Amino acid sequence: MFRLHTNGTQNKVATVTVLAALVVVVYVGFSQNTSNSKITFHQVNVREFDTKTKPVTRLHKYKYSWPKCQRNTSVANISGFDSLPGHIKDFLYYRHCRHFPMLLDLPDKCGGPEGSADVFLLLVIKSSPGNYDRREVLRNTWAKERLQNGVWIRRIFISGTHDSGFEKIRLNRLLEFEQRKHKDILQWDFHDSFFNLTLKQILFLEWMERNCPHVHYLLNGDDDVFANTNNMVVYLQNFKEGGRKHLFAGHLIQYVGPIREKWSKYYVPVQVHEPEKYPPYCGGGGFLLSGYTARIIYKMSHNITILPIDDVYMGLCLQQGGLRPESHPGVRTAGLYVIDKEADRYDPCYFREMLLVHRFLSVHMYVMWNSLQDPNLDCTNYYKGH
Repeated sequence: MFRLHTNGTQNKVATVTVLAALVVVVYVGFSQNTSNSKITFHQVNVREFDTKTKPVTRLHKYKYSWPKCQRNTSVANISGFDSLPGHIKDFLYYRHCRHFPMLLDLPDKCGGPEGSADVFLLLVIKSSPGNYDRREVLRNTWAKERLQNGVWIRRIFISGTHDSGFEKIRLNRLLEFEQRKHKDILQWDFHDSFFNLTLKQILFLEWMERNCPHVHYLLNGDDDVFANTNNMVVYLQNFKEGGRKHLFAGHLIQYVGPIREKWSKYYVPVQVHEPEKYPPYCGGGGFLLSGYTARIIYKMSHNITILPIDDVYMGLCLQQGGLRPESHPGVRTAGLYVIDKEADRYDPCYFREMLLVHRFLSVHMYVMWNSLQDPNLDCTNYYKGH
């Protein structure tokens, strides 16, 4: 609790003056119960008013706590469990776990819940702890926080933990150092792996519901995609007055089902997901969605069992909410196919009209972004010959 201790008449007068300038909003005792976890949330926001500027929210207390999620040993009774690969068994043991300690937080990233309406495009970038070089390049290229076409772009990297022992400690310190300098990382204490990408998405959506509920649009993508965020802002601003309420656009994938071959990275056995068909979804490398759609997905996720393929899980939540994803030709999560085998596949003219292309090395990312910002970039011959 926020208290002012005073002594004497002068201090009482001072107290009245201070209290007249402060509005204290206290949120105490938010809790959510599941069969395996309990979350406790305590927060005190102090809003300082200035006659020349709008209110600024400063967070004075913020705490999350819950018991460690325990392994569900009953899944070992599932038919065929013993024949499953180790990583599938681990997934099934812990798939009920949806809450993990938060190691790095940014509760005022969007200016607080009320201020989040000022954020037009929030870049939500999935990044593993060791991918320092990727994060640094993105901070200096397409993910740079800025006022673009009169609207704000903000950036967040979302991460878990990696490895164990001293190496885990070192990587966590790396993120701590980055956080001090850039203030752009959310980190939870769960193992950052391919099969935990869905968990990462759910944890972010929970954080967004709490801290950035009024963001207009989001880009959700990997840290190895090239995103032309200038083009994205133009695309999103072209919607009618007030923007799109529901939007979920990217590389649309439909009429497919689970891959049952054990050798595949995307192997999903019937013990994890029995239906033979997936709903329509957009490739997880990167997609655009509205804040409204993100909130619907989070609401639907409460009642949908976690599936390890995160982009498919987003499709399941959309379907449950009565919404559909849509295709955008400028999003290429499978890469950009160049017909001319002799051409430079990283010619910036190929990418000038794109929104997002997956699979970029950091060096190519940096060169591409800066090439596209060059006012002297000449694509005349490109357009004549293609």
